[in-house]
Amino acid sequence: MTSNPTKILPAEIWKQYSQQIIVAIVFLLAYLPTFLWMWDRWFARDSYYSHGILIPFVTGYLIWQMKDELAKIKPQESVWGMRWIIAGVLLYLLSSFFRIYFSSAFSMMIVFVGLILYFYGEAILKKIAFPIAFLFFMLPLPMVVITNISFTLKLLAAQIATFLLNHMRIPAIREGSVIKMLHSQVVVEDVCSGLRSLISLTALGSIFAFWMKGPMFKRTLLFLSTIPIAIITNVCRIMFLSFISEVWGSQYATGLVHDFSGFMVFGLAFILLFAVAKLLE
Repeated sequence: MTSNPTKILPAEIWKQYSQQIIVAIVFLLAYLPTFLWMWDRWFARDSYYSHGILIPFVTGYLIWQMKDELAKIKPQESVWGMRWIIAGVLLYLLSSFFRIYFSSAFSMMIVFVGLILYFYGEAILKKIAFPIAFLFFMLPLPMVVITNISFTLKLLAAQIATFLLNHMRIPAIREGSVIKMLHSQVVVEDVCSGLRSLISLTALGSIFAFWMKGPMFKRTLLFLSTIPIAIITNVCRIMFLSFISEVWGSQYATGLVHDFSGFMVFGLAFILLFAVAKLLE
């Protein structure tokens, strides 16, 4: 006679997961103002973080891919979990007092890591470390940081583009972020600084590095290559628009052509990143 496997009753399932469900609800309610701030930054006009809404779904997909490996790991609570939670809550309270949303979002990640440690343990956190770290790409940087980086990048891009245009026998001089040519001029605005491409490309590059088979130094090199790739492709865009503006007129370097060049730049950046990955492999 064979015995049937013990069935887990719905009441027992609820008892097992009720604490986690309650904590999840409290977590979501506590950080609701932070989520609303992130949502506003994601969908703001000329946002640098329009990809932010996709990040949690990518993280979920990466963790789902590991489901078979995670099923083999026995959850084991870690004492470090509560320490991370306390540290995160203290930072959250401080951020709420001064109304600093970025540090509040950062505290959310600390608390989230602490909850994973508390309920599931170090082994599971180590396994899903990259998908969890990937969530940082959805946290918008403070505007003062964005402004400073954007200003530096647009000056650099304008300087490189001016140098290359002169070597293409298109006389050009740079005044700040303005490229002046014989018959037209191109203004490199903040949105054309390349920062948006840099932020998106680093997120994409981190996934490429995660999936890449090879030693850590090659993965790190692939990830770091996103910085020069983003700068180079943005310079190509500025040169393209400058050429159009000088040869056919500035009116032809706006509208559809300007927007198309943005898609062209990201496509070129993707191809270059893919090429670097293949080269390193």
